[in-house]
Amino acid sequence: MRPQRTLTARGGLMLFFGVVALVCGFVIGQRELTGVGLFLLLVPPISALTILGATGRVVQSRALQPNRIPAGTDTRVLVRIGNASTAWPVVWLRIEDALPVRLGYEPRYTVGFLSARAVRDVTYLVRPAVRGRYPIGPLRVSVVDPLGCVRVTRQVGAPTPLLVTPPVVPLSTLGVSDGSQGEHSPRRSVTGAGEQDPIPREYRYGDEMRRVHWRSTAKHGELMVRRDEQHWREHSTLLLDTRFGAHDGEGVRDSLETAVSVAASVAVNLLDSGHELRLHTERGQLHTGNTSGVLDGLATVEASEADSLYGGISTLEGARGSSSSLVVAVLGALSPEDAAALSRVRGSGLHVAVLCTRAAWTDPEHTRRTAELLAANGWRVVPVADPAELPPLWGRAITPGSGVSPMSPVAPGGPLTGETPLAPAGTRVPWEGSR
Repeated sequence: MRPQRTLTARGGLMLFFGVVALVCGFVIGQRELTGVGLFLLLVPPISALTILGATGRVVQSRALQPNRIPAGTDTRVLVRIGNASTAWPVVWLRIEDALPVRLGYEPRYTVGFLSARAVRDVTYLVRPAVRGRYPIGPLRVSVVDPLGCVRVTRQVGAPTPLLVTPPVVPLSTLGVSDGSQGEHSPRRSVTGAGEQDPIPREYRYGDEMRRVHWRSTAKHGELMVRRDEQHWREHSTLLLDTRFGAHDGEGVRDSLETAVSVAASVAVNLLDSGHELRLHTERGQLHTGNTSGVLDGLATVEASEADSLYGGISTLEGARGSSSSLVVAVLGALSPEDAAALSRVRGSGLHVAVLCTRAAWTDPEHTRRTAELLAANGWRVVPVADPAELPPLWGRAITPGSGVSPMSPVAPGGPLTGETPLAPAGTRVPWEGSR
């Protein structure tokens, strides 16, 4: 960006009074007054020559500590300003760091006199309330001449990205509170072979003799070898509803932010529990290789223009979705057609539907019917207005026989209300408009 030169208030007044004095001097024939006017007119241009190239001598560097934070936490921005010249000082310097509107007011600092080869450090804190990728900078530097008549402004450096991940709340670990040894134990799948298992099998042609289990051989009277241990790993599927029309609110009160935070908390919990996770929205699949990758992907998820959740529901109905040990859907407001389609998703694993109660539901009856329909078809319905409400509800949802499903009706904007249970799981509830 090229430097922008502007007159300060002092410089503008000098030019104004210079013109007035010059005109009056010519009119009344006073040479002294004419000389004063000419002097006032020449001061700003001459002062501007003293700061010629001054902004080009200013260099900067910026560091974020850290450059990746959860929403609602602080990061420290360190800005280092230096004068690259070995001979010429910068008489008066002021800096201003550009920030997005969501990060608050742009910080401004007066550095003042900066001698040759001098360096100054400036630090400030930024606390983003909403996830996303924010550019910090560029830095705007302003240099003023010694008389304060002319200001030269120029942008220095490039923006530094700040990644803000969704906030995560700790949840109950799967396999501890879910009673994985019971009837509702999540189904596991084979992912590979590793160390040896003491359970033997009959000898087959080609087996190595070092794998012979001699105690079993003596017991059965024939060669028995150790069987390869099967490593079991659970598969889980997570659907996040990011449709623009399904959510309501702005900033931290946006139900989409609640849904993303809930999805991040569940995803981190599943990955930490050793699950193989499949995370997707109605638009497609997101990266789930590790916890950092999931949080980074969810940090930049934006609302989609899709009208229906069918793209995400069809993924749940696929082979991987139906064979998952745990299926979780984090939902905004559902239409009757989407709710009916989601209720038809079947599988041997546990199905949990998290309803964001501050989403764009048309009325309380709409939310109640959605909860009834899902609960009656085998889903455990968890109503959430704020991510902080999730941990106790999640602990009940993943516990076999906890009574979370069937559930009481739910009203938007708050927790479940009422104590009357719904129809038993597996009983279909007709819904007008779902056909």
